[in-house]
Order: sequence, then structure tokens, then C-alpha cells
Amino acid sequence: MASEKLKRAFQLFDEANANDPNVEVWKGKEYPKELLYAMRMTEKLNTFDPEAPEALRLTARCQHICRWEIPRESYEMNRTGYLKWRQDLKKFHAKKAGAILREVGYDQEMIDMVAFLLEKKQLKKKAETQTLEDVICLVFLEFYFEPFSHKYPEEKLIDILQKTWRKMSKKGHEAALKLPLSKESLDLIGKALKG
Repeated sequence: MASEKLKRAFQLFDEANANDPNVEVWKGKEYPKELLYAMRMTEKLNTFDPEAPEALRLTARCQHICRWEIPRESYEMNRTGYLKWRQDLKKFHAKKAGAILREVGYDQEMIDMVAFLLEKKQLKKKAETQTLEDVICLVFLEFYFEPFSHKYPEEKLIDILQKTWRKMSKKGHEAALKLPLSKESLDLIGKALKG
């Protein structure tokens, strides 16, 4: 049962993400890109871990909050620039989410826990961080891998799939193999797992 605070936090996260100028069409309807991503994260978490604790549910909903405010192009277009961008985004998301959580009335402990999860601390060691990473990877594979795959050569895609797979748990792997993916994507995953 969702608490009133959780519902209010979701509402404020969604209002923030509704300002995304980038749009995505899904099933004939147009959505602000990060709002749609947040909804997908919540739906995936609900099926992957229906008993997820409140901190994890909050984190899944605000994982990309206002991401468009720090565009990738504002950093050097190389690996160093990419890693710096990712690190800065984690802090940015934690700060944005923290302000909303504070406004809703969450205590500092919950705010710190959401920040901890947003910064992906103790991956493979802490169950909540691992569940979040599994959900992120599942959402990527189900909704974003296919359009993404048309832009890159096969060897790069296999490398990306192998990196994605390494971040996931056994439960995540099992869920990934049940996703409604195209034959092309499943073939690529098969090649990546053999490599």
C-alpha cells in the first residue's frame, strides 16, 4: 500500500519530468521523455520486485529526474567526458530528488537512502542497489535497446550487451530473457552471452 508521502513524491517527480522538452511517442501517445522513462521504471520495479521498500520505489521514479537540464553535449565527447557527465548527473538527480522529498516531509534518513541508491553505491553488495540496477537494465533492454541498436555496428552492440549483463543479478538475467524482444535483439543477446 503506497503511503500518502510516496504518492505526493511521485506526483512532484512527475510534474518536474513533465517539463522535459524532449518527447517520445509510445502506443500513439506523446510523452515527455523522462516522464515516460519514470513510469516505465515504476512499472518494471512493480513486476520485478513487488515488495520493494519505499526508498527503492522512490528512487526508481526519480532516477532520471530533469536529466535534460545537463545535456551530454555539454561535456567532452569522449570516455572521460562521458564518465564526468554520469557522475555529475547522479549528484544532480540526488539533489533534485532530495529537495522534493524534503518538501513532501520525508526524514533525512530516507533522503540519504535515495541519494545512496541514485549514486549506485555498493552495486553487487547491497540488495536495493542491485535491484535498481536490474530494473534500469531491464527497462533499457525492453524499451531503448532496439531503437539504439540501429545506430551502431554489431560488435559495439555486443559489447554494450555484455557490459549490461555483467551489471545484472541472476534474477535480472532470468527476467531479461523473458522480455518481449525482437528476434534480432535476442540473437544479439545470444551472441553477447557466448562471447
